[in-house]
Amino acid sequence: MSEQASGVVYRDRVRAEWVDYNGHLRDAYYMLIYSYATDALLDAIGLDAAQRDARGRSMYTLEAHLNYLHEVREGTPLRVEVRVLEHDAKRVRVYLEMFADEGDTPVSASEQLLLHVDRTGPRAVPFDPDVLARVAALGEASAGLTARYAGRSIALAAVRQALGWSATGGG
Repeated sequence: MSEQASGVVYRDRVRAEWVDYNGHLRDAYYMLIYSYATDALLDAIGLDAAQRDARGRSMYTLEAHLNYLHEVREGTPLRVEVRVLEHDAKRVRVYLEMFADEGDTPVSASEQLLLHVDRTGPRAVPFDPDVLARVAALGEASAGLTARYAGRSIALAAVRQALGWSATGGG
């Protein structure tokens, strides 16, 4: 079993309509599953559907990085564990790992930056105090735990070198 941080876990199963021509979970559906896991996080911090409607608030994804680590076939039970890496008054950076069955080796990992918004704008707004307290508690529960695929960038060493790019980005 993995070192589960926050208690925020989403479970699903690879559905037939999610499988590609190679018999594996299609790449786009990894993100769909992570989106569902993010919904579980929203529930945990007090922004479930009823509260989003009552408060007129929601979360938008600003950025997402996805790592495909192992193939997953139709029917495989999946577990996504969600960790809060850091947050401020309006944003939360999360790390999600997907596992097959009850395994402890991730089949995929995602790092995402989420923004708290007032849906009437929409515009960024600070978390309500009760929501912020829950986000902070999940962050504390995740502190010091491994997020092995967080903070990575996409680049080919030869391309970086040829273009004179640094290891963290472009020109």
